[in-house]
Amino acid sequence: MAVYTEVSFDDAASLVARLGLGELTALQGIRSGIENTNYFADATRGRYVLTLFERLSFEQLPFYLELMKHLAGRGIPVPGPKADASGAILHTLHGKPAALVDRLGGRHHLAPDAAHCASLGSMLARMHRAGADFAMQQPNLRGLAWWSETVPVVRPFLTADQRTLIDAELAFQQQLAASAAYAALPRGAIHADLFRDNVMFDATGTGDRLTGLFDFYFAGVDTYLFDIAVCLNDWCIDLESGRLEEARAAALVAAYAAERALSGSERRLLPAVMRGAALRFWLSRLWDLHLPRDASLLTAHDPAHFERVLRERVAAPWHPGAPDPDFETA
Repeated sequence: MAVYTEVSFDDAASLVARLGLGELTALQGIRSGIENTNYFADATRGRYVLTLFERLSFEQLPFYLELMKHLAGRGIPVPGPKADASGAILHTLHGKPAALVDRLGGRHHLAPDAAHCASLGSMLARMHRAGADFAMQQPNLRGLAWWSETVPVVRPFLTADQRTLIDAELAFQQQLAASAAYAALPRGAIHADLFRDNVMFDATGTGDRLTGLFDFYFAGVDTYLFDIAVCLNDWCIDLESGRLEEARAAALVAAYAAERALSGSERRLLPAVMRGAALRFWLSRLWDLHLPRDASLLTAHDPAHFERVLRERVAAPWHPGAPDPDFETA
């Protein structure tokens, strides 16, 4: 991610040594993303990612790190946080909260096909099931409350047409959240940001194998459906137009449902929640574009992309087909 805080080799080496991971051999800033300071840190006992958290507080971070630890302990391929001699997995560097986690092997698939989407759907459901007994609670900090606070902040930067869209969508999502059907949706710990560049694959003789999920620092307790919607809006669309590619979407949802059955309410509300997921990322990109923070190696994202996605989700809602023969009607 963008480098806001410069970390010297000696500073990183001191942390690596304190965690009993041997000697630091290489340190490289990571360019992608915009939230935290991240470095690749290679040591004699492994390859890691060093993160300094620029927005999240010491009070918020235990949820994310303990969730990763919990999921890793249940066989989900996520980066395991490294502990010091006392067992602490949240550290301090340059006065900021920091973590060192395992670096996942494999590579991104930035042009996924239906098979990649199916692998993701299956793993997402497994992750939700594995996290069902995670005891810690923290809301999705980029959920509806944040949308409601952020819309007035970004409105002055929008055209009249954009303001009409964003106001209407926020009102729609507020009405949805107040409904009994939405309140009854299954909930638990979710990733909330599982874009294609947060998943790794390895090539095998029979196709690509999903090897890891990472960047859990937007995770929170929310509807499982929101996680599915975020994935559909990134993994299963034409990037130029924002249109949904139905074959990929159907593959993702079917693979998910094979691991964790979807209720009838989840299937019915998926189009509306996909709209909310598009709004969330349009808002965050508007915020980062118009209210940026200083950083070296900063890579910004174009908010127009998720504006297109939102318009497509409103104009062409997609309902997944009912499974045969055991479609739940609840």
